[in-house]
Formats: sequence, structure tokens, C-alpha cells
Amino acid sequence: MVLGGAGFLGSHLCERLLADGAESVLAVDNLVTGSLKNLEGLQRDARFDLLQHDVCLPLVVAGPVDYVFNLASPASPKDFEVLWLEIMRVGSLGTQHALELAEVKQAVMLQASTSEIYGDPLVHPQVESYFGNVDSTGPRAIYDEAKRYGEALVQAFRRKRGVATRIVRIFNTYGPRMRLDDGRVVPELVGRALRGEPLTLYGDGSQTRSFCFVDDLIDGILKLALSTEQGPVNVGNPREQTIREFAEAVLRATGGTSGLVFRPLPPGDPKQRRPDITRARTLLGWEPKVTLEEGLPRTIEYFRGLL
Repeated sequence: MVLGGAGFLGSHLCERLLADGAESVLAVDNLVTGSLKNLEGLQRDARFDLLQHDVCLPLVVAGPVDYVFNLASPASPKDFEVLWLEIMRVGSLGTQHALELAEVKQAVMLQASTSEIYGDPLVHPQVESYFGNVDSTGPRAIYDEAKRYGEALVQAFRRKRGVATRIVRIFNTYGPRMRLDDGRVVPELVGRALRGEPLTLYGDGSQTRSFCFVDDLIDGILKLALSTEQGPVNVGNPREQTIREFAEAVLRATGGTSGLVFRPLPPGDPKQRRPDITRARTLLGWEPKVTLEEGLPRTIEYFRGLL
């Protein structure tokens, strides 16, 4: 079962599970931010099914379940403004229902967490043992605290009820099937470049991010699910660059000439982000393979098709 299976990451995970020979894959999604278009290529496969359901309501399915992947949550800055209550409910009730289902089915439950739990980090690069520099009352806290609560709930179910759990902390990921209007840095900058609009940077553009192509991320998620590792594991690309450097790469890749404009930095926006992936390398044998020079053109072509 892939909760949030019609979303950006969830649809790629469903596709990979089927390609790897899964006997059946059930995507669960209420389509608030997910899209049926993301599943067009999968619905012709007899092993695939979609259940339209809000995971904030109890989950009941017939038959055996081996793995529950909880990727259900809106995750973009624009969602934080509009779907604030839904985000907090899916991070709490939705995670609880996923864990309860895994308990009943004796399944492995993998929780998709986030690098946002580190807040605006004072430790760089970020290691899993770092507790973070977190603002629990700021505008981004809706998403950050929902994910932090989700991690605590997952570990409690593991300790108290013996549920087999995994936690992946996902760093900035990009690729086809992202929503062009979701406000995250990759679709925002690529969309503007393709429309011939100036690329908007916040602050002076010196804040950093590390971008992981979606295929690499899905590979890391599957390696973690098939392992026995119970603690959180960072999965992301350790290649760090400034947002200005990334914007300039987008302009080169799109052939854009619209230039850059600067706006005030939003409150709570992390100034740096880079994963320490030592645990992923040593425990899972995983590290990213797709370079930005390879992944960015594939992403741009997807967005060009949308436009």
C-alpha cells in the first residue's frame, strides 16, 4: 500500500514497485493534491489498484499487506497556507491509521519524514542525531511539527506495540510529476524560465539546497524498506549549491534570458540544507547516481509539456 500514491513521490514509488515485480500495489489517495494523471500509465496494469480515501479516516482493506508506505501529506509552501489543518491531521491521524493497519496486517510501515524536522540548522551537514533548530510557532511549523509528531508516533508504535517501522528523512527532491504551481523552488524557477518571466530569488540567493532526482530517492526508500534499520535515515543528494547557482543552471538548461529578481526572505526559510548520508551509504549501500546535469533536463521537458 502506498498512501499518497497519486502524488509526485507516491506515483513514482508505485511505478517502481510494479517494475520490481510486486504482486500487487494499492495506491490510497484522496486527490487533494495528488492527480489521476500521475497514474495514467499504471492503471492499465492488472496488479495496480487505486482506493480514493482520506487516510485521516480509519483504513480497512481485505487480504494480506506486506508494506505500508506513508507518503500522504501536502508538502508545498502554498499548501501550508490553504491546507494547514489537513496537513496537521494527516501527519497525526493519518500516520496513526497507517500504523494501526500495519499492526493488524503485521506489515512493515515506512514513514516519509523530511529534512524540515531539522528546522534552520546550526549543524551542517545535517546528521540524523541532530535534534534541530526548530521554530514550533512560525508559518512553516504546520508541516514541520506534523512530521516531527509523525516520527514520534512511529517510534512509539515500534516500542510499545512491536510494529516494524522505518523512517526516511527526505531532502529536496525534484523530477517529473511535480505540480507546476506548488511553490517549491524547482517548479517555481523552471516554470518562470519557460514562460520567459524573471526568476524570483529570496534574500540574496545565497541560501543553499541539495537537490536529489526522484529516481534516486525512490531507490533509497526501497532499500530502507527492505532493510532492518529502525532509526531515521537521511536520503538526499549531498551536492550543495546556492539557490542563485541553481537559478542560473535553470536559465542555462532552458535557454532562458529573463534574468533574476530579488525579494525579501520569507520568515523561517532555512538558510542551508545538505544531508549527511553516511548512514544511507553504510547501512543501505545507497547514494545518488543522477547528476543535476542529467536530471534537470528531464524535469524541464516534463514542465514544458504541461505548459
